[in-house]
Amino acid sequence: MASKSVSNSESTSLREQWLGWFDGSLFTLCAGSVLVVVAGALVQVSFGAFSMTIAEAWHAVFNPDVIFSLQAWKAFLLGAEVPEMGKQSLIVWNIRLPRVFVAILVGMNLAISGAIFQAVTRNELASPFILGVSSGAGLMILLTLVVFSGLSAFLPLIASIGGAVAFLIVYAIAWKNGTSPVRLVLAGVIVGTVFGSLQTALFFFADDLGVVQSAIAWTTGSLTGTDWEQVRMALPWTVVTMLLALISSRQLNLLLLGEKTAKSLGMNVEKVRFLLSGIAVLAAAASIAVAGIVGFVGLIVPHMVRNIVGSDYKKLIVGCMFVGPALMVAADVGARLALNPVQIPVGIVTGLIGGPYFLYLMRKQENMGEI
Repeated sequence: MASKSVSNSESTSLREQWLGWFDGSLFTLCAGSVLVVVAGALVQVSFGAFSMTIAEAWHAVFNPDVIFSLQAWKAFLLGAEVPEMGKQSLIVWNIRLPRVFVAILVGMNLAISGAIFQAVTRNELASPFILGVSSGAGLMILLTLVVFSGLSAFLPLIASIGGAVAFLIVYAIAWKNGTSPVRLVLAGVIVGTVFGSLQTALFFFADDLGVVQSAIAWTTGSLTGTDWEQVRMALPWTVVTMLLALISSRQLNLLLLGEKTAKSLGMNVEKVRFLLSGIAVLAAAASIAVAGIVGFVGLIVPHMVRNIVGSDYKKLIVGCMFVGPALMVAADVGARLALNPVQIPVGIVTGLIGGPYFLYLMRKQENMGEI
C-alpha cells in the first residue's frame, strides 16, 4: 500500500511538473484562438471567383471523402496526383484552404520568431524587422526580381538566405568581446536602414510594371495565390522551429534574468544566444519564403500573449503558437474581403492593426523597451 501511494504521488508530481504551467488563462487563450482560426477559415472558403453558397462551401470543407482520403492527403502534403473529387471540393481544398493553412504557418513562425528575439535582446520592441532579418530578405527579393529575374523560381530560398545573411551581419557588427542586447538592437537598426535604402534604390532600376507589382507584393506580405506547394515548403521548418522553441523555453527564461545571473547558473550566454537567434531566423525565413515580409505580427503577438499569461516562456511559446495563426487568419480575411473583389496585401492589414495597438501600449505603459 505504501509503495502504491508513493508511485501515485510521484506520478502526480510529474503531471504537475509537465502540465501545471498549462493553466486556465493559457487554455482560454488557446481555445479562443482556435475558434478565431476556424471562423476565419470558414469565411475564407465561402467567398471567391467561383460562385457557391455558404452551405455548399462548408459541405465541401467537411466532405468525408476528402478528409478521410489517404490519397488526397498524399497529394496535398507530398505532391502526389490529386484524386478525383467534386468541383466544389476541388476548389475549396486545392485553392481556398491552402491559403488558410499558409496563414496559420506564417502566423506561428512570425510570433515564435518575435518572442525569441525579444528574449535574446531582453527588449520587448525586438522583432525580425528590428534585427534586420526582414530587410535582408526584402533586399534579396528585389535584387532577384530586378537584376537576376532568371532566378525567380528560387525566390523563397533566396529570401531565406537573405534573411539569414542579414542577421549574421547584424551579429558581426554587434560583436565586441561578445554581444549585448543593446548592441544587437542598434546593429539591427543600422542594417535594416541601409538595406531599406538599397531596396528603395532598386525600384528605380525596374522597367517592367509587373516586376514592380510583384516586388511590392513580396515586400508588403501577401497570401494571394498561395497553394499546397507553399504549405509543403513551410510545414517541415515550422515543425522543427516549434519543437526547438518549446525545448529552449528554459534557456529563454534564463536569458530574461540577465547575463550575470545566467552565467552564474552555468549558461554559456553567447553560444545560447546565437543558437536561439538561429531558431528565430529560421522561423522568420520560413514565413518570408512563402508569404513575403509581413510586418508587426512578430512584434505584437508576444505582447498580447505576455499580457494574458505572463512572461514564462513555456506558456509564452505555446500561446504564440495559437495567437499568431489567429491574428494572421483574421488579418487575411480582412485583406481579402475589405475591398472585394480587389485583394490587398495582408501586410497592410497587420500594419493597420499593429500601429494602433502599439499606440495603445505606449499610452498605457510608462516604461517600454526592456522586458
